[in-house]
Parts: sequence; structure tokens; C-alpha cells
Amino acid sequence: MTTLSVLDLVPVRSDQTSGDAVRATLDLARCADELGYRRFWVAEHHNMPAVAATNPPVLIAMIAGATRTIRVGSGGVMLPNHAPLVVAEQFALLEAAHPGRIDLGIGRAPGTDQVTTWALRHGAGGVSDDNVTHFPEYVDNVLAMMDADGVGVRVQGRTHVLHATPRASSVPTIWLLGSSDYSARLAAEKGMPYVFAHHFSGQGTAEALELYRSTFKPSPELAEPRTFLTVNACVAETEEEARRLALPQLLTMLALRSGRPLEAQALVEEAEKRELTTDEQHLVDAMAQRWVIGDPAGARSQLEALAAAYGVDEVMVNPVAGAWVGTEPGSAPARQQTLRLLAG
Repeated sequence: MTTLSVLDLVPVRSDQTSGDAVRATLDLARCADELGYRRFWVAEHHNMPAVAATNPPVLIAMIAGATRTIRVGSGGVMLPNHAPLVVAEQFALLEAAHPGRIDLGIGRAPGTDQVTTWALRHGAGGVSDDNVTHFPEYVDNVLAMMDADGVGVRVQGRTHVLHATPRASSVPTIWLLGSSDYSARLAAEKGMPYVFAHHFSGQGTAEALELYRSTFKPSPELAEPRTFLTVNACVAETEEEARRLALPQLLTMLALRSGRPLEAQALVEEAEKRELTTDEQHLVDAMAQRWVIGDPAGARSQLEALAAAYGVDEVMVNPVAGAWVGTEPGSAPARQQTLRLLAG
């Protein structure tokens, strides 16, 4: 059977506060841990009413402290938004507290709108859009700063050695993430593990993975290509129930793809009242076709087929099931149901 992992954006429903959403995520992580999922990753998104995953290191600390064995990581940290030393320090500290359980997934996209991107990169006066251009260099800096030898930085004619942490005994596993072939090429060149954001784009996955595998150069950390698949999933006792539970997230993605203002995720009954134009319905149907939506047997069959098609032995599911009116705000029972039914 394919190994299963979890990706979480900490969705915020119309009946939830940010605190409610975080509590639901912590319960979801405990559920994944108990069921034997391999890893639990959280994303980085900013200024989105439907997403509370704004700060992966903070969330990872909470989740790792609330679980026992599952690996916890970022899917991902958007490196151009941050100073490489800060990221290295954060994840070196997380690894020190939870050795052997931390993954650092690094991405290049902003994870937000243009105004928020400006605030992230210029607000402190020390970073700029040039950070995207220097992304490969910053990846090297993060890797080096967490190494026992640190990295030398030239300042005013002198070399100063920077260490992310004083006496590291282990380092996180560092992955490159992407939704285009850029990170596939970079991960192959540097001999790093790589994940394509299939759950987000749904297109170009096979090409990106083939590019990564065919151009991979072994490194001291990784002898062979290492990757897995991400997919949106909604599983219920019946396919009809699963399709109803998937509708709120489908409408959120419809708003995102259509350039409309984002709102907190609707409850199922609220989503079902929404009237769609023909074009909107076609877009929703097309997105749903790329997701895993169905009853337990059908969903597991879809996952195994995806794993076989893309040659991976691990699939990371983003449980996108919504909630019914009257659901306790600090919980996400349908998202937990997706994990339980997939795990069998």
C-alpha cells in the first residue's frame, strides 16, 4: 500500500475564528499521528480569510508538541519572504527540540497577493524582490547555516561565520517544492528531494517529475531522486456525501482562480445555495476531476492509481472536506473522517 501523509492549510470556515481553526488542525494532526501517517506539513499563505497557515514554524512547534511520532514540516516556507538565517535558525531549533521529526520544505512563490508580498519583503527594510532572483543562493545559505561548520559571510572586508544553532546533533530533511519546472531543475542540480504541487495545479506533474529524475545529480545527502505526490482529497461513506463535503473548498478555489475576493470557507449548506454560471460550473467540475473524491474503496483506488502513474510510493493528501451547519467550531470531523477512511 502507498504510504500516506497530510498537507494542511489550516482552513478557516465561516463559523470559525482563527483559534478555532488552529484547534481543529491540532486535532487533525493527532488523528494523523494515531493512524500512522508518515508526515504532517503546513503551508505558508498570507492575507487570506480562508487560510490561517501564515507562519509554518509556529504551527510546526505546536503540532510537533501535540503529537508523538509523525514527521512535521512545512509545505512550504516561501524563502524569498524571509532572511535565510531566520529560516535556518527556526528549523534548527525545531529539529533540536524534536530530533528526526522535522522537514523543511522550501518554496519560491510569494504565497499571497502583491500588496502583502511588498509588506513581507520591504516592511522591515532589509529584503526585496531580488530575493526571488537569489533563491538558489539562499537555498545554499540555509543548508550551510544548519551545517556544523556554518557559513562564512563577508562583511566590511572580514569573514564572519554564522551558525543557525550552536551544537546541532541533526538537521531537518530539506525539500524543494514547486508548481513549475524551475524547482525541479534546481532540486536535481543540488541533489535534493523534490515535491511538485499537484494538489494546486494538477497539470505538468509528469513533466516536472521526469525532468527532476532524468537530470538528478547525486549529493552527499541524497544518492537517488526522492519525491512524492500531493493531492486534494475528500472521502466519506458515500460518493454523494463526499461530493457535497468537497463543494466549499471547490468554491474557495473557484474564487481564487477567478480573481474574486476570498472569504472564509462556506459551510456545506451555504455552498449549496450558491448559483454558478455555466462557465463557473465547468471550472468547478474540471477541478473536481483532478481531486480524489469518493467513498473509501473508490478513493483508495484513485490514490493507488495516481501513485502508480507518477511512480511514487508516498502520497500527501490535503483533506479538503468541509463542515455541516452546527459543527463544533473548534473541530473538523469531516477532515478527520477523510484521513480515517483512507487509512482503512
